[in-house]
Amino acid sequence: MIYNGIRTKIADYDQLPSMVGQVFMVGQEEIAVFRLSNGDVRAIKNKSPHPKGGKLADGLVSGEYIYCPIHDWIISLIDGKVQAPDRGSVQTYPIEVEGNNVYLIL
Repeated sequence: MIYNGIRTKIADYDQLPSMVGQVFMVGQEEIAVFRLSNGDVRAIKNKSPHPKGGKLADGLVSGEYIYCPIHDWIISLIDGKVQAPDRGSVQTYPIEVEGNNVYLIL
């Protein structure tokens, strides 16, 4: 995906619960946003790469990984890659935190 650098405010940082996915609609995209235990904020498309899908916002967060809630695939919140032996990837989105504002970059 090519990003145009357009910033869209999606949340207040202090309103994002730690280690719990939040879903935001940006245009036609359903995006799952996570505040990690280290304070970083990550955003991915809210759809598992498994052929049968699943909503990633409902998954368990461990470190910088999300566990698909239906198929238990382990997916990096940094680059969207699925850990072996499973295969696939999920679209990730750049995030900027400025003060208390969380922006998604498109």
